Amino acid sequence: MGRTPIIAGNWKMNRVPSETGTLVTQVAAAAGESAAELVVCPPFTGIAAALQAAAGTSVRVGAQDVFWRDSGAYTGEVSPAMLTDLGVTHVILGHSERRGRFGVAPEDLPPAALALFSENDRTVNLKLHAALGHGLVPIVCCGETLRERRAGRTDAVVAAQLQEGLAGLTPEHAARLVIAYEPVWAIGTGESCAAGEAQRVCALIRATVARLYGAAAAGRARIQYGGSVKPENAAELLAQPDIDGALVGGASLNGVDFAAIIAAAPVQ
Repeated sequence: MGRTPIIAGNWKMNRVPSETGTLVTQVAAAAGESAAELVVCPPFTGIAAALQAAAGTSVRVGAQDVFWRDSGAYTGEVSPAMLTDLGVTHVILGHSERRGRFGVAPEDLPPAALALFSENDRTVNLKLHAALGHGLVPIVCCGETLRERRAGRTDAVVAAQLQEGLAGLTPEHAARLVIAYEPVWAIGTGESCAAGEAQRVCALIRATVARLYGAAAAGRARIQYGGSVKPENAAELLAQPDIDGALVGGASLNGVDFAAIIAAAPVQ
């Protein structure tokens, strides 16, 4: 379908603003002749520094979350208008860590604290509509936990997340989506999904978008794989027909590793 690969680095809660420019400069240097769309998603505090370092390069800057209102009494939240006014172009929505679904729960995080991470399919949907309404490119995350996979529920969980999370879109909006399949058990654990299985689930995602919004929209929507993507497995993952890029966590914090992943993106 000629979809442009998209490689996005999710920095999570890493790098202070004074470190941001150096890493973005390394990403820009690695872009070279890559045909992939390149995005870095620093913490909110690093967005301004990232935008300054990315100016005049092919690197785009995204955010790790957004609220669904333009303004109001929502202490601690950031609106889509605030992001676009800065120059942000992309936003991650519904990451498993925002949903409180950790591959390996940190020992210092008591179960009751998981209530702080309260993202769900309904809030993802609200944020998705807000992001699209402001021209942001949404990177919508979906994926199953290890318990769900062992119970044979991978397909049902992923399809259900998409059914509710993508509700109410037009086919035109659906075609603009970036959907990241991130098996929760492979995030930050060093374990990655085998390329063949990642391809199978990404094909299921495309089929689900086709069922909801038509084959044309599904053919244009881009699907990333995310979950311990590294230089050693990037080429095999990115060679799969329904995998159009990667949502990279830890490896995106290392300029050399992220450059190798960028280089693994197929030329369209």
